[in-house]
Amino acid sequence: MSSKQTMQLLPVLVSLALLFVGTAAAARKTTHLKFYMHDVVTAVPSSPATTAVRVARGVTPLPLEPAIRFGDMFVIDDPLTEGPDAASPVVGTAQGFYIFASQTDFALMLTVNMVFTAGPHNGSTIAVLSRDAILDPVRELPIVGGTGVFREATGYGLLRTYSANSTTFNAVLEVDMYIRARV
Repeated sequence: MSSKQTMQLLPVLVSLALLFVGTAAAARKTTHLKFYMHDVVTAVPSSPATTAVRVARGVTPLPLEPAIRFGDMFVIDDPLTEGPDAASPVVGTAQGFYIFASQTDFALMLTVNMVFTAGPHNGSTIAVLSRDAILDPVRELPIVGGTGVFREATGYGLLRTYSANSTTFNAVLEVDMYIRARV
């Protein structure tokens, strides 16, 4: 093929590529989910109510809260519910871990899979990998993937602390997820 023929064919190939990308983008649907995450750290040891367990202890205490240390790591299996009350219907679990990743403030490295176990999203997951500055009123969590109806998911979640106990460190978090995935 000559250089002139290649140059004539180039606009056609670019148009086809743009058409394909536009069609693929149109086949993605945005889903909004709102649920609550219950992080129970300090229930009676080995209690079934415990959903977050410290598995590593850091060395350097954080300023203003020596009970929490840089490097503390918690593994979680937190229930996700329709409402803020723990007795609300369960829609899934948040399984993963968080690490206190800042030496100066309350900022976590949060790695979690939102595993849906009820409703239309039963069997699907959303993967989140994010910094969580837990004292900020609203934190944005990037969605890095998913499975089931959320295969190839992108998007973000907005995380707000609904309630927190500064003595036990137990918390209820309000989660608004905006998920783009293939239909």
